[in-house]
Formats: sequence, structure tokens, C-alpha cells
Amino acid sequence: MTTDKAPGSGARPGQPRSDLGRRAALRRQQLGLTREEVAARAAASPGYLQYVEEHGAEPDIGFLLRLAAALDTTVADLTGRTTDLPEGPGKAGAHPEVLVLGPAECWELLSTHGVGRVAVTLDDAPAVFPVNYTVAEGVIAYRTHANSGPAAVAGHEAALEVDHIDDAFSQGWSVLAVGPAEVVTGFYASRALEEQAYSAPWVGGGGYQWITIRPTRLTGRRIRVPGAPVPPTGDTGRGSGAR
Repeated sequence: MTTDKAPGSGARPGQPRSDLGRRAALRRQQLGLTREEVAARAAASPGYLQYVEEHGAEPDIGFLLRLAAALDTTVADLTGRTTDLPEGPGKAGAHPEVLVLGPAECWELLSTHGVGRVAVTLDDAPAVFPVNYTVAEGVIAYRTHANSGPAAVAGHEAALEVDHIDDAFSQGWSVLAVGPAEVVTGFYASRALEEQAYSAPWVGGGGYQWITIRPTRLTGRRIRVPGAPVPPTGDTGRGSGAR
């Protein structure tokens, strides 16, 4: 039976951190709470909460309910049962503010994210594809197969949109980059992008080419709810790859 006490000599320090632990730790950080504060709210010991966050713990439903209440979230969110649901089903926050982002902040947000959507025209019809991208020296770059949908932007004006949604607090941001897209043909330019990429392409098989978008227009907006915590910029995720 699972208890709310930190394990003793039977704990396995090398046990992988669970998805539950990562979600609980991130949520606690978003709320600006210490482990001691969350543990007190959840009627558990700080040592056990640390174990849950850092190891592959399997708490019982009683602890999960208390932990979800302490973190102002739900058991479904903590355990990942809402992971595949589309973002944005929550209600609007109280007195939301819409802020216009300047170019410097847009670049900062772009450089700390990794997945965006590129708009293309295929067979005279609009289409949108998710791409895993990187930012390097004033360009946005992603890898894709030569005959894929995202490759169709090459030689045309392209639009790439990136956003981050915080359903828990009904706030978020979006950035839109518009500019000419082209295929990277030079060996050294391609190698430089490979060296700066944060991950391998999500779709295997090889045969990729780099596409770059050099923004001539960069705009962004942020919806902020007064009093709600702002997630750390580094928690948005980073990467580079291809669809």
C-alpha cells in the first residue's frame, strides 16, 4: 500500500523520474510554491513530495486528490489524462489584459520554444503543418522531406506561428513570423544548422533538407490575467526537427 511517508532504505535513487513527478514539479513552480508549502496543503511530508517529484512513485488516489487540490489542478491533469486534448477549453480569466509584444520579446519567445505551425498553399488550397524548428542568426529553420507539405513554402512568402497556452490560468501568448522561405543548399550552412539543432527530427527516415524563413514582419500578443503566475520562459520547451 502506498503511504505519504518518504521511503527509507528501500528507495531506489536511480529510478527514473515519472511524468507525474514532472507535472507536479512544474505546476508547483508555476504557482511559486515551495515543496514545504505544497506538502502542508496536501497533508504529506516534504520528503514524500520530493520522492514523488524526483522518482517513479505510484501514489494512491487519496494522495493524488490532495495533491491536485494543493496545486489547484485536477488528478486528470497531473496524471496526463488530458495530454491529448486540444488546448483552450477553459473559461476566460478575470479582467484579462492583451499586450502587444515588441520584436525583441517575440524573438525571445521564439528561441525558447520548439514547435510551430507553418502555413502553405497546396494545389491552390491553404494548409497548415506543425514543424519542430530552431532559431539561428535571425532566421527560423526546420528540417523536412523535399516533397512534403512544409517544403512547399520554399521560394514563397511564408508564415509561421508559435504559441503557448496556459489553460490553468487562461492566459498565453502567440508570435507570428512572416517572410521569404528558401531551401538551404550550402554544405556549411546546413552543417551549422545541424550543430545548433536541439534534437533530431521527430519523423525518421532521413533524406531531410533545411528550410529557412527570414522574418520581415514579426508580431506577437500576450494575454495576461492580473495576479496569475507567469511560467518560467525555459519551461516552454525547445527543439529542432521536422514533420
